[in-house]
Amino acid sequence: MKNNFFLLLLIAFALSGCRSQKEISYFQNIGENGGTFNKVIQQYEPKITSGDMLSIVVSAIDPTAAAPFNLPIVSYASPNSDQLYSQVTLQTYLVDKEGNIEFPVLGKLKIGGLLKSEAVAMLQKALEPHLKKPIVNIKITNYKVSVLGEVNRPGAFTIDNERVTFIDALALAGDLTIYGKRKDVMIFRENDNGEKTIAKIDLTTDQLFGTPYYYLQQNDIIYVEPNKTKAKQASYNPNVPIAISAVSTAASIAAIIFSIVK
Repeated sequence: MKNNFFLLLLIAFALSGCRSQKEISYFQNIGENGGTFNKVIQQYEPKITSGDMLSIVVSAIDPTAAAPFNLPIVSYASPNSDQLYSQVTLQTYLVDKEGNIEFPVLGKLKIGGLLKSEAVAMLQKALEPHLKKPIVNIKITNYKVSVLGEVNRPGAFTIDNERVTFIDALALAGDLTIYGKRKDVMIFRENDNGEKTIAKIDLTTDQLFGTPYYYLQQNDIIYVEPNKTKAKQASYNPNVPIAISAVSTAASIAAIIFSIVK
């Protein structure tokens, strides 16, 4: 009888361990049927939106001719000097709420809502009457994503290359803690029309690879909910052990009194 009890206890621990691993491991069904995992992932190119800070550099065969189309900055020639000079620098353009920027010489340009490659092509076409073979480079300088909740390093992360995956963002945040729910990781995204969407990703499966959320967009927010264990810890009442101790002490005293009286 005792052996059967220990056997049942061992099986219970084994099942508990299997369940814990299934709740923690990522992408468990990849390659489960054998062979190589192969899924087409839609390529991502950033789209310019309101609030973006853009670095735009124009160059051409004749650098002097291209100079008026780059933002200048006024600075002092040397410390304690009152002599000013202008030089080309990587100043930024703010895309306003209507999606416009004020561009030197060309004036107001509607650039919001365009893919970066489309914006480059538009600017090159607008510059062709002024420059021979203009070259335009655009970079979003405030491209960032945020990761919150049950991760080791929550925060907002600036992305230099404007290309970051869901997995990259979790890695930047130091991965999920042991208390993070992997089956319901939420992602908040704002579309071009201002509409906000919320999606849930199950990281224990390969669901992520078939969604438009594999590549993150500017200002995406990932939120990892705490699991039940962490929630119970958060609702822990420090007075409970004191109350239990008091009840236990009272019960002991009552038992002693009862034995004396008896």
